[in-house]
Amino acid sequence: MSEFTLSEGLFLYPTPAGTFYAVSSDHTDVHRDFILKLLLQPTLPALNLENLSRLTGFEDPQDCYEILYHCQKLNWVQGLDTAKDYPSGPLETLLPGLLAKMSDLGQVLLADMDGFNLASHGFAEDLVDELAVVSAELEVLHKRRSRVLGMSLGITSRSWGIIDVFGNSQIGFWPLFLGKNHFVLVISGVPHFNQTEFVELAWALSVRYADN
Repeated sequence: MSEFTLSEGLFLYPTPAGTFYAVSSDHTDVHRDFILKLLLQPTLPALNLENLSRLTGFEDPQDCYEILYHCQKLNWVQGLDTAKDYPSGPLETLLPGLLAKMSDLGQVLLADMDGFNLASHGFAEDLVDELAVVSAELEVLHKRRSRVLGMSLGITSRSWGIIDVFGNSQIGFWPLFLGKNHFVLVISGVPHFNQTEFVELAWALSVRYADN
């Protein structure tokens, strides 16, 4: 049996890579569920066995440690020296600033599963509602053709994009699965997910929509 030791005085926080793994699919596994539960916490939990058991759903310490170790090894979680609260404030003022960091062009939109625009940055006002509707239509298309894409071609990604002649994304549609809630990021240009703002976005949405 492997021996694990928890570092004291740290607070669990998902990394951008861990957040992307957790929210990019609606398939469940113990590691994805662990990170999604982290994103539901209003305040970062202290790193201790009691919290690990609560977040992983396992009572056996060895199981808890192995889940944490797997996530740590893949750089999906990190330990912060100080606790922090989830991003607070009205979503209509909070979201545009977070979205602005998600694209090299600064053009990003957040839509819900029904194709309604929730927030945007950088897009012309006459485009946001149309792009939100396109995001919902693409999700319907994906559901209809998921067997071909997944089982026949082995493509597990749920994202769609319009690419140029060099294969670079001109605009992409990136689903976010947060429990029963489903959102889509519409990003013009190169997406920038590897930053704290992406974690903050997923965290804010998870906590705010937790009861929906």
